[in-house]
Amino acid sequence: MNPIVQKSGLSVAGLLVAGGCLAGPAATAQAAPSATTPVGAVHTDDRAAKNDRAAKNGRVDRRAERTVRIEYQAQPNFYYCGPAATRIALSALGRALSQDEVAKKLGTTEAGTDSALDITRVLNELTGGGYRTTEIPDPVAKPEQVDRLRSDVVAALDRGRPVVANIKGTAVDTVGNPHSYEGGHYLTLVGYRDGGDLIRIADPAAPEGEYWMTLEKVANWIAERGYSS
Repeated sequence: MNPIVQKSGLSVAGLLVAGGCLAGPAATAQAAPSATTPVGAVHTDDRAAKNDRAAKNGRVDRRAERTVRIEYQAQPNFYYCGPAATRIALSALGRALSQDEVAKKLGTTEAGTDSALDITRVLNELTGGGYRTTEIPDPVAKPEQVDRLRSDVVAALDRGRPVVANIKGTAVDTVGNPHSYEGGHYLTLVGYRDGGDLIRIADPAAPEGEYWMTLEKVANWIAERGYSS
């Protein structure tokens, strides 16, 4: 069975392992939506085509960095991480829909958003196509899967297209803060540094909104799930 769309037998109401959205204490702290705040900006020269070719050949420029301009919004409840993360990505592409509008297109319910496949479908519907879903089916990301994630993130962000990731479990950011989503969660990858070794995350359930994390940790967070790039 495809791990992206597999559902678990967990009895906890509102959990759907394929997509999920039952966050830990951070989500509780973000129960009310924040004001929309533009964050970051594109600040590198136009190297999209060059970096894309390099990424596909496994030769990413380690000096390269990029952060796309987004409009951040926190999720307003425990099950809207999918709509919130998707809306963050859409804001970089000039599509400022409400979270409710995105949730309707995703089919989001109190059980969450089913899978990364739904995120990809809606992103393509609203942006004219180009997004695809990539699985990391293993419990721990293999080196080639980490490299593939780097290539996909660099290529997407160099074109101004944020990546939406479906994650599960706990990971620690670069300043030592843990982010725990045992029931599953969606978040948006909006920037990279050091050629993609560090990833900037816009997290709709995190009190700080955005933070940096190493690529390997992000890949292992996505393990057994998928991402839309």
